[in-house]
Amino acid sequence: MRIRVRRRPRSRRTALRAGVPLTTLAFAVAGCGASVTPGTTTTSLRDTAATRGTQSPGAASPTPSPTGTASATGTARTTPTAAATCTDQILSGMTTAQRVGQLFMGGINAAKPDQAQLRILRDNHVGSVMLTGRSTAGTAATRKIVDGFRGQADRVGGKQVGLLVATDQEGGKVQVLNGPGFSAMPNGVTQGKKSPTMLRAEAAIWAQQLKRAGVDLNLAPVADVVPASLGTRNIPIGSFQREYGNTPDPVTSHTGAFAAGFKQSGVLTTLKHFPGLGQVIGNTDTTANVVDSVTTSSSASLDPFKAGIQAGSPFVMVSSATYNKIDAKHIAAFSPTVIGQLLRGQMGFKGVVISDDIGNAVAVRSFTPAQRALDFTSAGGDMILTVRPDVIPAMAQAIQTRMGQDASYKAKVDASVRRILDAKHNAGLLQCG
Repeated sequence: MRIRVRRRPRSRRTALRAGVPLTTLAFAVAGCGASVTPGTTTTSLRDTAATRGTQSPGAASPTPSPTGTASATGTARTTPTAAATCTDQILSGMTTAQRVGQLFMGGINAAKPDQAQLRILRDNHVGSVMLTGRSTAGTAATRKIVDGFRGQADRVGGKQVGLLVATDQEGGKVQVLNGPGFSAMPNGVTQGKKSPTMLRAEAAIWAQQLKRAGVDLNLAPVADVVPASLGTRNIPIGSFQREYGNTPDPVTSHTGAFAAGFKQSGVLTTLKHFPGLGQVIGNTDTTANVVDSVTTSSSASLDPFKAGIQAGSPFVMVSSATYNKIDAKHIAAFSPTVIGQLLRGQMGFKGVVISDDIGNAVAVRSFTPAQRALDFTSAGGDMILTVRPDVIPAMAQAIQTRMGQDASYKAKVDASVRRILDAKHNAGLLQCG
């Protein structure tokens, strides 16, 4: 969907302003594509697609989990045994409804959270929140907002299972959080012109700002390779200058630098939009039947994802386009071939597979909310991102019903919940012991 935005003030010191309620988080720019009109100074892409999405900032500083130790990069880490023990403890105490709730990330407006939407998240035990829209409130005010709804997180065995708070903070036209304490981040093309060393250093600062605002996870960096021959005709990425380069090498080096800087400051990152949106024309947030007829399972454009996975990326976002040379029968988010065989099998990804927005994106409008949830989780996906909290009840009910009918599906859901809890544990969001 589209969002109206104001042009960025000329002064670098002035935060980018674009105060528009996100009508429908089609992942305007953050999720899959940019639902903003090219040339405008927009907020997050997902914002555009969300009716009222929100993304929240993280903690003030990297904080190791109780049983973990800080790694050399600053990220809270624990030994595999400690993480497994904590995750098992929480998972075993959860009801079915609580387990299903962990599979969702619901959008909430970053500037003014909607209380009715927060109730939907609470009533459905939703374990993750995405701050959407556009906020110019700054780090301190954002942290106050985030702290205000963190308390609604579920409790298991008397201990809280912390909310994972995320946002779209790529830079350029995709920056949800602005104002005092936040830098005006440059777009991907500009970031790509910096040395990897410089980008890593700057990314570490941007991550610290998110931590101070209460954000745990950034839905970035963009690992899509937009060929120069396509350029701005590539609506979801190129038209918004979200790419780090036009060939795999600079995209690989700079997505790696961005992620390393965030890891250093203790903020999780997300590689997106697997297996790449660089070869398409349409934006899945605003267009149905977006097809990539170029990318194969061995294309060089997958190199940034491979390198990021090998470096330990905790999240990978899957696009809602169809890849004819990989699986012509399913959009990527609903494809066992893309998620199970290529991402999990061939690339060995063991972290959390998150969808692009499947709550409001036009690419999935032909599927009921229940079908979207079942198709994504059946294909091997873990976390369902929706900028519209109102579709969560139907999605959650469909998953619970299927779990009661199919033991193998229930086991798949439990495996997804385990991966999500492991990520939360490593972010210091689980209380165990």
